Amino acid sequence: MKRFTLPAWILALCCCVAGPALAQGAAPAPAPAPAPAPAPATANAEKKEEVCFEGRKGSTDVVRKDIKPGLPNVKCSPTTGAALWYSDPFHGTVPMGKMPLLDKVTEGLAVVKPRSEKMNLLAQCATACHNGVYPKGFPKDNRPVPIPTMEAMFPDAKDFQHGNGSIWCLDCHHATKRDKLVSHFGDPISFDQPQLLCGKCHGDKLRDWRDGIHGKRIGDFTSTGKKRWFTCTECHNPHNVKDGARNRGFVQLQPEPPPQLPKGMKNAAHEKRHPIPH
Repeated sequence: MKRFTLPAWILALCCCVAGPALAQGAAPAPAPAPAPAPAPATANAEKKEEVCFEGRKGSTDVVRKDIKPGLPNVKCSPTTGAALWYSDPFHGTVPMGKMPLLDKVTEGLAVVKPRSEKMNLLAQCATACHNGVYPKGFPKDNRPVPIPTMEAMFPDAKDFQHGNGSIWCLDCHHATKRDKLVSHFGDPISFDQPQLLCGKCHGDKLRDWRDGIHGKRIGDFTSTGKKRWFTCTECHNPHNVKDGARNRGFVQLQPEPPPQLPKGMKNAAHEKRHPIPH
């Protein structure tokens, strides 16, 4: 037995030394690191802008923003996309300016929202193409002529529906100052005061608009309150006034749903009763 003692010890010693080395060499490859989890959505992630229109879709659009936390500037209708409510009816407005027969209105109490700053072509038309001079090929009289460049820029000009063929571009637009409209006397009119232009032909509508019968206003409805006046082109498309099934200048809109009755009320029959007997 003794003769096997020394070799056994040597074999045991070799196993102790070589075992860890063999185990290390035969160890399986480390598992790949797990893929990083997708970053959670943060409160600062950009949200899609909510846009609603005030008077005419695509022309008087307003973006819903918070004037202060929890107070949006406007509430949009989920049915029509129109503006239903304003937290500040005077946000972004300026004084309307002088208006004939409105001299009794205290300055600053009648305000409008300027639209010329949103009309990107105005500055370009006034400087790049016309630059205050009559363009080449300008007609010598006031008879309508086709203008291919304008028809390309404004497709609705080819199917012009205003005036039944009796008017054309330069009856409304200034001949040399293309960022302005024009009066009967050739004086320039700001695009922010289209009522001064429309009243040239639609005097009865201008009178009704001025008296508050026609058009839209929001704000303080006391006799001396501040109000925002909606101008003509905020509701009417001057190039296509016959749009819509009713041929009245307005595209039909889906009506708003009726208001919900208060809890416990079965119907609104009380609305049919007049408080004063006739």
